[in-house]
Amino acid sequence: MSRPLITLGIVLVLAGLLWPVLSRLPLGRLPGDIVIQRPNFTFYAPIATCIVISAVLSLIFWLVRR
Repeated sequence: MSRPLITLGIVLVLAGLLWPVLSRLPLGRLPGDIVIQRPNFTFYAPIATCIVISAVLSLIFWLVRR
């Protein structure tokens, strides 16, 4: 249990240090993300962003397990 927690901690620290760079990425504004705006209502479904993040995390976890 300690190894996954240490890995998660390292990932969080790296994400925190790289936040200025990561905030410039177009995540959340990809072509597959759905945004519906009406008066007093906004619906946001980041479908393409979730797929990209899932693929990247799957690759990272696959590499860590090897």
